[in-house]
Amino acid sequence: MKRKKKILITSIFLLLFMFFVNIESRASSDNKLFLNDLDFEVNVNSDGSMDVTEYWDIEVEDTNTLFKTFKTDSKKYSSITDVTVTDITIGQDRPFTEIHELMYHVTEGCYYGMTNDDGDFEIAWGIGYTQKSGTRKYEIKYKVNDAISKHADYAQLYWQFVGNEFDIDAKQVRGTIVLPDNVDNKDNIKVWGHTEDLNGEIYVIDTNKIEFNVDYFNSGRYIEIRTLFPTQMITSSAREDNNEILNSVIEEESILAKKANDKRARQRFWKICMIVITNIILILICIKFINNMIKSIKELKELKKLTPTEEIIYYRDIPRENATPAESVYLYKQIKNKLESNDIGKIFSATLLDFSLKNIIEFKVDNEESRKEKITIRLINKNPDEILKNEDEMVIFRFLVVAFGGKEEITIKELEKYIKNSSSEIISLQDKINRETELSLQKANLIDKEQQNEYDVILTSRIFYTSAALLVPIIGIISEYMLIGGIPFVILSVINLILLSTQLRKINVYTQEGIDESEKWKGLKKYMEEFSMLDKREVPEVVIWEKFMVYATAFGIADKVLKQLKIVYPDLENTININDYSYMYLMMNTDFSRSFTNAINTSMSAANSSATGGGGGFSAGGGGGGRRPVVEEVDNLLHQI
Repeated sequence: MKRKKKILITSIFLLLFMFFVNIESRASSDNKLFLNDLDFEVNVNSDGSMDVTEYWDIEVEDTNTLFKTFKTDSKKYSSITDVTVTDITIGQDRPFTEIHELMYHVTEGCYYGMTNDDGDFEIAWGIGYTQKSGTRKYEIKYKVNDAISKHADYAQLYWQFVGNEFDIDAKQVRGTIVLPDNVDNKDNIKVWGHTEDLNGEIYVIDTNKIEFNVDYFNSGRYIEIRTLFPTQMITSSAREDNNEILNSVIEEESILAKKANDKRARQRFWKICMIVITNIILILICIKFINNMIKSIKELKELKKLTPTEEIIYYRDIPRENATPAESVYLYKQIKNKLESNDIGKIFSATLLDFSLKNIIEFKVDNEESRKEKITIRLINKNPDEILKNEDEMVIFRFLVVAFGGKEEITIKELEKYIKNSSSEIISLQDKINRETELSLQKANLIDKEQQNEYDVILTSRIFYTSAALLVPIIGIISEYMLIGGIPFVILSVINLILLSTQLRKINVYTQEGIDESEKWKGLKKYMEEFSMLDKREVPEVVIWEKFMVYATAFGIADKVLKQLKIVYPDLENTININDYSYMYLMMNTDFSRSFTNAINTSMSAANSSATGGGGGFSAGGGGGGRRPVVEEVDNLLHQI
């Protein structure tokens, strides 16, 4: 019973703690539908219309029909035409058959139809399979006529891509908007994104291209985009006037930004109040946990730390085929919590080298005009889904695509600059790599999920208890009562910290298989550092080191490995084809890995706080897609909070 009470109390405070530090939580839904990905491709036409393609990657359960609804509003558009629905689940295009009279329950085959029920325009389609559960992928195409309003100074697209009536949660909603022509300066394109959860980003990435992204979209919300661009891109429009719009839009968005910021200020105030109240409550009950801490110490004696099945000095092979750089570092260091920024920089560099080996990117070294090399990264595979099986790799690939900004290639220095100026994106990248790597290792039975959860519980709870205990002397100092009540809590904090350190050290997060593989990675690292001292017969051919160099970069020992290679292969540079072995050339001639590590560290320590019309975080507002003419709240005009 006492144990249950402890668990109950701990759980309550853990939930509070998670709320206060803004640990990411994903909203759950009772819906039987979930979108893994909702992707929009939008082409704005010179006649004021826009062609929209939606890609749905959706999980369905016992569902017959899917819907897409548009609120009818002549002030926003005139009509929806040219509708097609295609099933791409089975890997090939399979157009659905249009039925003129929509019958929602006739969905055994591949049918779609439209209706104007209740004044709204709606597309509905059957899932196209007898089996009504599983993953489905669809392509929905349509034309929105007169979607663009033309004004004296700017043309405007103000469209709600997802409306409040959309009752499906989504892991990610993203989109690309291509304007009819290029502009001389990207500053001539103004963009704002609106969503109620304030968790989106929108950027002008090229002279005619806009991209937006919303992570963890909750049903019943909306996503809308507002953009202004030069009027000369639109030759005609049914919605045209001679009034200038820029100043009024800027004023509207500014007012709404203030409302949103005021709301955040209120939220922060109440958050502080709740923290204080919670800590006061903790102070009252913290002593009761002393007994539980003593019991925990006794439990520690029963923990037996796992050891490798066999001791490995040198390991001459890759421990696990297709292990990602992030996984190798995670296992080698036996990370229990998260990869640090230095690790992320090395992993990023190693992953780029791995992308080169997999023909996703290629490096070009231009040293014809000067002795100082100009290194360029060229994207040669824009859809590597079949090649990259691990999500941590896809996270880095998607980041790289955004960094390219719609171009086919960028220089190393341009990529470094982008990283340094993208603080929030880099922090998000670190979090996603950690999350996806941990999940991947759990699926491979290398990390014990239950033990990992236990580790997280102990880490969170002990830190929370220590913080709560330290609050008393802080209050005591302020109120001049430090000597009266502060000392016992200082002692309690010290005990908590000691217990925390001991418990975290002894908990076996990794399974026996994980411990054994970790030993192999340590053996491989030692082998790569010292192989020149071994018998030449035990050294693999130089081509084998292509993959080894990826992990050497991830471990931060690439320079040492190259020195070893030059000892064994003195004529290395003359025997290697530069085009096929570009990564080795990079390592020999540039400080490749360290440059990205420094860039990432710089980015994480900096704050990107500019505010221009070029993009940034989503706002919470409204007006597009025939939904609502009144904007409720708006974020900072361009930057994500």
